[in-house]
Amino acid sequence: MKYLFGAVCLIATGLFFSCQTKKEQQRIYVESRKDNKDTVWQKYPARTIDELASFKEKDEPAISKYGGWTDWKKDATGFFRTEKVDGRWWIIDPEGYPYIHKAVVALNPGKSEKQKEIFNEKYETVENWVKAETKMLKKYGFNGSGAWTNIDVVRQMEQPLVYTVIVSPMGNYRRDHLKKYNGKYEEAGWQGYRFDLAMVFDKEFDEYIITAIEPISQYKDDKYLLGYFTDNELPWVFDALDRHLTRLGKNEQGYIAAKKWFDERKGTNASIEEITDDDRSAFTAYYFETYMKKVTEALRKADPNHLYLGCRFNQDKGRQELTNPEIFKVAGKYMDIVSINHYRKWEPEEEIMNNWGEWAKKPFLITEWYTKAEDSGLPNNTGAGWLVHTQRDRGLFYQNFTLKLIENKNCVGWHWFKYMDNDPDDLTTDPSNRDSNKGVVDRYYNPYTDLLDQMKQINTNTYNLIQYFDKGNK
Repeated sequence: MKYLFGAVCLIATGLFFSCQTKKEQQRIYVESRKDNKDTVWQKYPARTIDELASFKEKDEPAISKYGGWTDWKKDATGFFRTEKVDGRWWIIDPEGYPYIHKAVVALNPGKSEKQKEIFNEKYETVENWVKAETKMLKKYGFNGSGAWTNIDVVRQMEQPLVYTVIVSPMGNYRRDHLKKYNGKYEEAGWQGYRFDLAMVFDKEFDEYIITAIEPISQYKDDKYLLGYFTDNELPWVFDALDRHLTRLGKNEQGYIAAKKWFDERKGTNASIEEITDDDRSAFTAYYFETYMKKVTEALRKADPNHLYLGCRFNQDKGRQELTNPEIFKVAGKYMDIVSINHYRKWEPEEEIMNNWGEWAKKPFLITEWYTKAEDSGLPNNTGAGWLVHTQRDRGLFYQNFTLKLIENKNCVGWHWFKYMDNDPDDLTTDPSNRDSNKGVVDRYYNPYTDLLDQMKQINTNTYNLIQYFDKGNK
């Protein structure tokens, strides 16, 4: 009997190693560089649907008119909302169905002369363009559009892609504030803010909030609107207290507010030398909450129906917002969903995503990420996306990245940056969007099918994949 048992074990062990070897053989690696300054190509693993043991692809399940999953239902409010169900965060669509937002950013026609010429030949009108591109994106499993989309055109559709709106109260204020400095600050960070400080304490900023946000009231009854972003990638630096007290003039509102906060915290006329990391951490929360209170009050007044999607965090170095628990705790008090532009990572890290959910007690949405390929024929000098060889490689990157997102129960969607490639001839764009392969279509409206086919495989299986991962599969 013991020999029979041993034989069975040997056979089972052999099968195990055979399966493991076969699975290992399916592992795909993609050659990539982090940017053009990185001259060495390295191989990175790219997990795909085909590599998932026991996962069976299915036709896309029945979905609601918004793209929600009709397998089960919660209370319907007539607008998008969020709810945590059995430990996983969901967006709930206006009909009450669970929903994951899969979008492309900046759904707009091109602006260069050549792009206009091809647009007129191919589409003739913006109405024809939006119908064709909405159909194309839905074909590949997308159900939404992200920031900087041509909203007025998208909304003309009877069943448009679920869209988002971005408003920029601080951005508008900074633009006008620059006039006092003849259009150039003496020292500005890469986001363009003086001393890398958002001017949240200025009383004049309050007026800009009203000016920037009040117009959103026109969207308040639209069921196809997911929600609003305010601003983009603001500088929530960890040493904001030091900067307020050492860089600003003593008559400036930011200095006065920071000095008052610091003196009250220390209980005396405190000196700069007394600042500790605990002080810095606490001040970032106070500084950030000042912004949050002001923008959310204006948003709720103009539109009480839709979600607030946050201000698009993006920095993690030096204990900035993506690694600062105090920032996320404040975000969770005011945001319905935390928005994150996620760059410089080959794939999102489970521990970090778990931290975001634990700190904020809210779900998150990845609102920018991409990679660019050499076969596009573009220089690819600008932008933060990784460099790969082909459009298929871009698709493999997409699969690897989104599988990590889908596994995490705090993620409620992702927005690929962006719809169309940069056009080097369009000099109206900012330098970071000038010459790179970022789109799902090229600069002349031709879809990258090798990329889109890989995207479709994930997008149309998203709800099935959630079931698969929530059962403990890997």
